Amino acid sequence: MSARRTPAVLQSFNWAFEGVIHVLRTERNMRIHFGLATAVLILAFSYGVTKLELMALLIAISFVLIAEMVNTAIEATIDLATTSFDPLAKMAKDIAAGAVLIAAVNAIVIGYLVFADRLTEPSSRLVERLREAPANLTLIALILIVLIVIASKALTGRGTPLRGGLPSGHAALAFGGWTAITFIAEDERVVISFVALIMALLVAQTRVESGIHTTSEVVLGAVTGTLVSMILFQVLA
Repeated sequence: MSARRTPAVLQSFNWAFEGVIHVLRTERNMRIHFGLATAVLILAFSYGVTKLELMALLIAISFVLIAEMVNTAIEATIDLATTSFDPLAKMAKDIAAGAVLIAAVNAIVIGYLVFADRLTEPSSRLVERLREAPANLTLIALILIVLIVIASKALTGRGTPLRGGLPSGHAALAFGGWTAITFIAEDERVVISFVALIMALLVAQTRVESGIHTTSEVVLGAVTGTLVSMILFQVLA
């Protein structure tokens, strides 16, 4: 029974991610919200916000993204139900758009309260903080890799978010992690880096052998993950 449920659960996650990717691909406002959310999260990890501040930011970001997706779903449903002008349909769309506006204004206020004092700090202090906390820089690199993979799949429309498509997200994360470990390791760097590289290669190999990705998709994922981590660590570390 559990063996049969596993593919169904995976498919459910794929459908959910496909919904997110569809909104990203078709709605300009969603792309703007997504980009701003990415920037805010990178700033949050960079400036070392407290847990409560991070929770407030995550809730605010979630409200904005959820409101935008619900707004898109309502608009699609109304357009499907009627092809002529209807005052009630217009009211429903306006109310949904108003919900997005309220969520966005709330997010702006929370972002201001969290970052108002921190953004006045010199940028050099931010770089020093990142150098002292390589784990934060690694997390930022992995988040960027995930976002780049999602954006690439949204643009190409190939595969599903968790299976197949261009590039391979598993390979991107594996090689991004390998690059980060190489930069972070101090003692026995060569040995640690070699072991991490072997693990990354095994991840890539399993994606090809299982038929989920082609070799080119895995290679592109590996290159993407490696370059993103390398650039971040070269610039900020």
